[in-house]
Amino acid sequence: MLFFPQNNEEITVSSECPVDIKEWNKDHVRQWLLEIKVDKEDADILYNEKINGSGLLHLKMCNLTELHLSMNAKALILVNVDILKQKTDMVTKPYSLKPYPFNRFNAAHRYRENSILDVTETGPKDFIQPCHEFKGFTNTAEKDRMKKYTRTNGTIHFGVADKPHGQILSIRVQNTDIFNVQQSHAIEKHFKLERAIKIAKRCIKPPRFVEVLKADMTSTGKCVIEVDIEPSSIVCQEFYFKTYKVDKNEYEMQEPTTAERKKSSFFIREDSSSKDIITSDSLKEYEKYIKDMPQLSKLRKDAEEKHLAVVKNSVQGSKLCEMVTGGTQSLDRSHFAWYIVVANKSHPVQLENLRFLLHMDLVAVLDFDPESTENGLKKQFEERKTNVHLPAQYKITGAVEDIASKLKLTRNTSWVFCNGGINEENPSDSDKWSIEKGSSVRDVVSFLCRKDVLPHKKFLTIFLLLSQVSNGKDPLLETFNMFLQELKGGNQILCISDNETSYTYWKDLIEGRYGVDISTRCIYELSFVEVNGSVLSLWSENRKSSRFVPCGGGSNVVLSKKTEDSLETLSILCVNQCDGGNEDKRKHEEIFYKGGKVSWWNFYFSEQPGSMPFIKRDKFSYIVNTIIPDICSRKRVCEFFSIFHLPGCGGTTLAMHVLWTLKDKFRCAVLKDTTDDNTTIAEHVVQLLTYETKEKPTQLPVLLMIDDFQDSSDVKKLQLQIEEECLKQNIFSKSPQVIIVNCMRAESSEQTDDAVFIGNNLSEKEQELFEEKLKEFKRTNTNTKTFYGFMILKNNFSPKYIQGIVKNTLKGFNFQDKHAQLFAVLVLLHVYCKKALLSVSTCEEFLGLQTKADFEPCKVEDGFERFSTLLTRCTVHPKISFECVTVIHYRIAQHCLKELSTLSSKVTKAEITNLLLTTDLFHEYALGKQKLMQDVHNMLVRRQYSAEAEDSLFSPLIQDIMKETPGMEEIILQNATKCYRKDAVIFQLLARYYYIKKADFTTAMKWAKKAKGLSKDNSYICDTVSQVLVRELKHEVHKDKDDPIKPDSLEKYLTLAKSAGEACQETQQTANKEAMTRSQRLKDYNTYNTAGHLGELQTAAIVIQILQKTPLFNCLGQVLSGKITFEDLLRMNDELQQYYQVLQKHKSYILQLKGTMKNHFYFLDNFFVNLVPFFAEKDKQKELTKPKVSRYFQQYTDLFCKINWSELVNNEHMNRMVKIEQTRQCLERNKGDSYTGLLEYLYKGDSASTLEEIIQQYDFIRKWKEARPMDTVNFTYANVILANINPESQYIMPYQDLRNLLLKIIDHPTPFSEILPLHYITILLLRKEEDCTLPPFVSQMKRSYLKDLRPVSNGKRAAVHFYLGKDKGYGGLISHRDINSCLGSEQNISTKWDDEKMWKRVRDCEKLYRVSGQISDGLISAADVKVYPMFRSQLPKESGKRVSFFIGFSMNGPVAYFVLAKIV
Repeated sequence: MLFFPQNNEEITVSSECPVDIKEWNKDHVRQWLLEIKVDKEDADILYNEKINGSGLLHLKMCNLTELHLSMNAKALILVNVDILKQKTDMVTKPYSLKPYPFNRFNAAHRYRENSILDVTETGPKDFIQPCHEFKGFTNTAEKDRMKKYTRTNGTIHFGVADKPHGQILSIRVQNTDIFNVQQSHAIEKHFKLERAIKIAKRCIKPPRFVEVLKADMTSTGKCVIEVDIEPSSIVCQEFYFKTYKVDKNEYEMQEPTTAERKKSSFFIREDSSSKDIITSDSLKEYEKYIKDMPQLSKLRKDAEEKHLAVVKNSVQGSKLCEMVTGGTQSLDRSHFAWYIVVANKSHPVQLENLRFLLHMDLVAVLDFDPESTENGLKKQFEERKTNVHLPAQYKITGAVEDIASKLKLTRNTSWVFCNGGINEENPSDSDKWSIEKGSSVRDVVSFLCRKDVLPHKKFLTIFLLLSQVSNGKDPLLETFNMFLQELKGGNQILCISDNETSYTYWKDLIEGRYGVDISTRCIYELSFVEVNGSVLSLWSENRKSSRFVPCGGGSNVVLSKKTEDSLETLSILCVNQCDGGNEDKRKHEEIFYKGGKVSWWNFYFSEQPGSMPFIKRDKFSYIVNTIIPDICSRKRVCEFFSIFHLPGCGGTTLAMHVLWTLKDKFRCAVLKDTTDDNTTIAEHVVQLLTYETKEKPTQLPVLLMIDDFQDSSDVKKLQLQIEEECLKQNIFSKSPQVIIVNCMRAESSEQTDDAVFIGNNLSEKEQELFEEKLKEFKRTNTNTKTFYGFMILKNNFSPKYIQGIVKNTLKGFNFQDKHAQLFAVLVLLHVYCKKALLSVSTCEEFLGLQTKADFEPCKVEDGFERFSTLLTRCTVHPKISFECVTVIHYRIAQHCLKELSTLSSKVTKAEITNLLLTTDLFHEYALGKQKLMQDVHNMLVRRQYSAEAEDSLFSPLIQDIMKETPGMEEIILQNATKCYRKDAVIFQLLARYYYIKKADFTTAMKWAKKAKGLSKDNSYICDTVSQVLVRELKHEVHKDKDDPIKPDSLEKYLTLAKSAGEACQETQQTANKEAMTRSQRLKDYNTYNTAGHLGELQTAAIVIQILQKTPLFNCLGQVLSGKITFEDLLRMNDELQQYYQVLQKHKSYILQLKGTMKNHFYFLDNFFVNLVPFFAEKDKQKELTKPKVSRYFQQYTDLFCKINWSELVNNEHMNRMVKIEQTRQCLERNKGDSYTGLLEYLYKGDSASTLEEIIQQYDFIRKWKEARPMDTVNFTYANVILANINPESQYIMPYQDLRNLLLKIIDHPTPFSEILPLHYITILLLRKEEDCTLPPFVSQMKRSYLKDLRPVSNGKRAAVHFYLGKDKGYGGLISHRDINSCLGSEQNISTKWDDEKMWKRVRDCEKLYRVSGQISDGLISAADVKVYPMFRSQLPKESGKRVSFFIGFSMNGPVAYFVLAKIV
């Protein structure tokens, strides 16, 4: 709306009406009439007469009388039309400009082409104000331009038209220096007298060249030339000056002749022209003027003195400080978390005085200067990291936080070019900008002002008026209106101009167009020099001074702001961190000891004179003096150690204390957000490592702290990525270049060489330190009443102490109160999701807190009332950085949740969870919404997996709700599906609930199919459908008590089983597609999903149980093996007649059961034996899956492999073919029929006797022609493995004999399916044979691995089953159990192969043989075989360098461990 004041009232014009009244139609006119209180009847008369805007402007009293309008209408119309004309003229008049400030040469002033100078050609107004003269100067030759100087006072504007009056034309100047020379010559020629020349040169100022811009704010390359004439009294005194006409070719200065004196002129200013008062007719006027000269000179002198005596008396400096900080008078502690700058075209003289912007937390700069990068504000920001954007990038096309993350909003300043200047986008002039670019800039403004992007009322938008805005269509003006609308007022807007003229234009335009008085939000009496100084003075020295990082040898280097900005994933701890700061010590202590996160300030203050040193935990010295020095002696380029801790026990504090102590010896940094991409983190870490060290042979290592990674494997993924980045940057070192301090929550952990555990019991020494700190608090009169975090630790997590705090605080808790509800939500989040928090702005909105006045914000803590003592603030850095509220301590949260359930008005977990799910505020426009949604999602979904299925069927929250309020979990899960409307995992969760807890398979299938519809390419979601069917089958069979089972039931079960099997096969197909996709993605460590294989095995096992409850029971194994047909059965057993039709219908499915199960057993054995986790850790997938597979295998062998070997071997009368077949059954029962089953014995305990039995069985089979080539291969495996487990066994074939047997096999053609096992065992046995070339076997084995195992190996690596030993024969093959026996009890090389210390201990055992090789193309070449190092970063940089290493044999080729450079 536009507001026009009249008689202290307001009249409004709808913003829908065009600004120019002439463009109004009859509807606009009628609307305006009603708004100025004209009666509807009178308005309708004008409407029916079709009066439009143009007609309205011409209405007179006689016209209104003819229309028979009421007197009231006539009066209102006539008065308001006049006001409307004035206001509209102001906002629609041609673009006008004030002239360049008089007698100044470095003002930030430009003209715009074709705009109008807002002055006229006038005579003297007083003795100070300059008059103006316009000269088009467009058709004047450059050599003649100086001859236009004909006037003696004011400003002459060359390149400004007389008609249209004051229009900026501009002229192109090739050489500005010539103008100064010609001006000097002109003065000398025209004034003649030496004294007059000297005075004239002092009064006539050098020419000024004012740049002229195009309408789109780009340079024209032209200028307006201006000359100021200032005849000050102190220079001119009472002198007067004549000028002389000069001949065209006269150049020399000389005294005028008598004839020339007669030709002299004496010009005075009269109105808008100059007049020569020496005429041929009379000299009277001249003589009178000379006579009055003393009086005129005195008046001039008095005016000058009066003008100089005016002293500016302004309070705008303090007003600026107040407004820019939100009332805190310190930018270190500003009320505003972020600043947005909106700026137009800058002038070079301004830039140096805009440096205050470089220190501010600018979230975005909206730049309207298309040439900003070349010579404007953007160029000034070259020393800071900025992200350049087009406005179109802010259009909401997806999740808001994803867009913000992509833009890196709040991480670096976003530089938005709002009028071209980027990607070859052309700028627009003011008339076209709104149409061409206005919409996209509105998207920017709307995006930045969203509550889920920047904290509500915690950012300030600063309009920098660097150029004059005097056009009603100026883009800056329109953008101001956008912010005004989005922010619903101007309290978050500050306008800064360095002159009153620009301010007046700006203020009047805004008031005229939008009816808003912004005078209270403007700074205009300060120059930018003063603005710059005032704002910079609001920072502490710490924030303004340079920051340093160590460089070795006690030297430091400056960490540039641009570099620090670019390392956006890291918070860098500098050598001079906190120096020169003015932070409040008590405030930081209160936050920390209450339970908030420690800050660097806490360590800094503890080192100041008179302060007690920061409490050193017992593990501190062990880390600093033992762990880190030991790590520094290793070879791997990136190492890590872990600080495991219980929540709230000081683990994070300890880690930060270590960094603070070592900040002079390492380049220290903290990872801001664990969800950041590892590739980016690695790049930033290596940049920090190499910063300003390019010329140095070595660098100081980086000490990187990471906090709260989900799993140790996540740490190893980051470690590997850092090593890969080092390789990319050609960083090879003999010692670690990056040491990761992994701080991670854990319930328990044993202290190892690379890990410590911080529990909840202080040692005696630590108790003494805490007591001493408490005494210091008392000495300094520190109020420790709410130092709960400190006291909980001091009291060793005493439940009694914590319970006392909680009971006292929650007294009178009423869940109907908003602050009580929000506190309960925070407690629930803290207990069930370790990183869950709520943003401050979300809490403020939920509690209905409003900002009281401009600079009197209401603290969120006040809104929580007495519960605020249990809360603290922290800043998080997910996709958008923001401030959050959380409970001070995990144990406090636990006891609060427990206490709430015991209150008289019991508050259950279900109630709190439901509030969280059904309150729109939490998941619509909340800041940090995406993180909160993910946290709540995790609480509902994430399970604690264990072998005991009942303990991990649902998340801890859902399981606790089931126990506390049975049945309520269903409502919670149903509401969750409404909250997460397109989340397949939530739909899957509800499906699982219905088939596990409710046995409602129809509803479960409905939700499973909905989940699958949302995520059809996800094998885990796909598996839910098969699980519903398998569970239903299991449930139906379990409740069926008939024995034998009825035929119709059998039909139903087999039909259901077949559907379940098909669903499981679909899951397998989806998993295979997933695996293919993952193999093409870098850094995807998700493993192959085996659920489809397991599900089909389970289905087959249930079908066998079903069939065992039919008359088939006695011969089921033979039937399923195909040895007895269904037709044979009918002849054998009449009872099967009633089952025959059912069995015949499902014959194909039933006869495939055995083969299906066998295939899955082989696949899963191959998967879990030959593939191990990519990182050195326990195989959790195997731990969860193998017990189930073993159960199904037992069921399988009980049915199909019933033969007892001891009886069979002694039966000499059995048919040979039958005996061979039954021997194969014995092999199958012992898993001796596959090489993977045999390799598995390497990892079992007492397996020697079984292997001896297997060897005997193969000895029997191999005697006959029915023996297969693979029998010999498996026989070879059995011998090698038995020799490793029990080398004294009498059944082991002599090594040389086994070698010769193998040589015979490899001479025969080999099926594709047998290449991998054959070539692997060949490499093991012929590893040192001179007459056997290994490279072809290695390459063929690798190709076979790629075909057989690589498709399902994502997140895995090929297992190393053997290492090369020093001995010959069988003794030269060393297994994991051999290495573990060297390492001692409970040490396992399978989960420690990445630990250099372990390999040193292995070396000391002297069992492994060190192979020699040389570096070639990043690999090691040994005996013409390419050996891959386990860690490429350990290899020396130079190709051809000799190295030694241990070698391990995997199906994917030989692997080098513990690589060391050989000393020549």
